[in-house]
Amino acid sequence: MKLLIGDKNYSSWSMRPWLLVKHFGLPFEEVLIHLNEPGTKSAILAYAPTGPGKLPCLIGEDGSATWDSLAIAETLAERFPQHALWPRDPAARSHARSVSAEMHSGFGDLRSNMWMNIRASFPGKNATPGALADITRIESIWSRCLDTYGGPFLFGEFSIADAMYAPVVMRFNTWQPALSEAAAAYARRVTALPAVRAWVDDALRETHAIPYQDVCP
Repeated sequence: MKLLIGDKNYSSWSMRPWLLVKHFGLPFEEVLIHLNEPGTKSAILAYAPTGPGKLPCLIGEDGSATWDSLAIAETLAERFPQHALWPRDPAARSHARSVSAEMHSGFGDLRSNMWMNIRASFPGKNATPGALADITRIESIWSRCLDTYGGPFLFGEFSIADAMYAPVVMRFNTWQPALSEAAAAYARRVTALPAVRAWVDDALRETHAIPYQDVCP
């Protein structure tokens, strides 16, 4: 498989499937395509001409293309059933799918005001009412999952749900909003995961920059 991803410093969508293939030891070839460049879309389309030209994109061994982080996660779960990418228990799996889809489609204020930039540090900034409301909801999701399934991750063991929220943890590390102790402890556990550390280390070594994302107004 080939996994097409954007810059590790900025690409929250790319981080999610990359963590899954890395954490579960799935065989893949990484193809990094820099974001926000004149040739970005054409480079993606060269691998996946039937897609929208967006990242991430998974190219299967049969040449099939799957784009969108949640679609890729579902595809990986189907292709590698020996790994519990989703929780095995049906009720827990339904819950995990629901909170993953909520992350996938929601939290627009948080995304807009506290974007992912691993190399940056903007402590306390852009804490708009909308972003804070999103953070409150995220803390509620995390708290319920950790209380229900006992941790250390949202559904016990690391799963797609944790991968979906890992970029939120990166945002929290950069913007440092006030968090409950339970949420802060979960964020620390996610940050310490070997796959997450590998992603962060690569992001810190990158030199490609997107200027408008490196400045906080």
